[in-house]
Amino acid sequence: MMEHHLKLNLAKSELLVIPAYPSINHNLTVQLGSTTLKPTRTARNLGVIIDSLTFTNYISTTARSCRFILYNIKKIRPYLTEQATQLLVQALVISKLDYCNSLLSGLLASCIKPLQMIQNAAARLVFNQPKRTHVTPLFISLHWLPVATRIKFKALMLTYMTLSGTAPPYLNTLLKAYVPSRNLQSINDRRLLAPTQRGSRSL
Repeated sequence: MMEHHLKLNLAKSELLVIPAYPSINHNLTVQLGSTTLKPTRTARNLGVIIDSLTFTNYISTTARSCRFILYNIKKIRPYLTEQATQLLVQALVISKLDYCNSLLSGLLASCIKPLQMIQNAAARLVFNQPKRTHVTPLFISLHWLPVATRIKFKALMLTYMTLSGTAPPYLNTLLKAYVPSRNLQSINDRRLLAPTQRGSRSL
């Protein structure tokens, strides 16, 4: 931080310990100047609430915020055109669902369900449809991907941009080309080496 001329804000500093095994109790503290930081259950970074990699608090907070926005838009929906409603929803709701959503990659569908329900409600609001309306035709008309697919799409897009050289250079170190042990037809497929996973998310 000193190298980049940054100053640590002690009032906003938090300590989050994510052990490899949840049963292990890490009883530790960090001394920063005159402030002693003790481990917390959640920590906020760039607006994202990070916990034990389940992101339960972040998902519930995002869903609650989006629900409030949709409630306010619904009150003025009779005075809005369909196009104006779509612009409002995309700017105020869909942008929140997309923000840092790559962190949710690998979560179960049940964990992401609150966000999907928000997107369903947003699509129905745009077309002024009742609650039980099937959302797939609405998504097709809006050119929206479901939440889980949007997360995968972002990861794929970042991978493509990295391989094509249009992404930030530091991302290149995260991708390693797959080199088969012997001469196979797949050698020219530009495959990537899948990272070894030592564990999975604690769900």
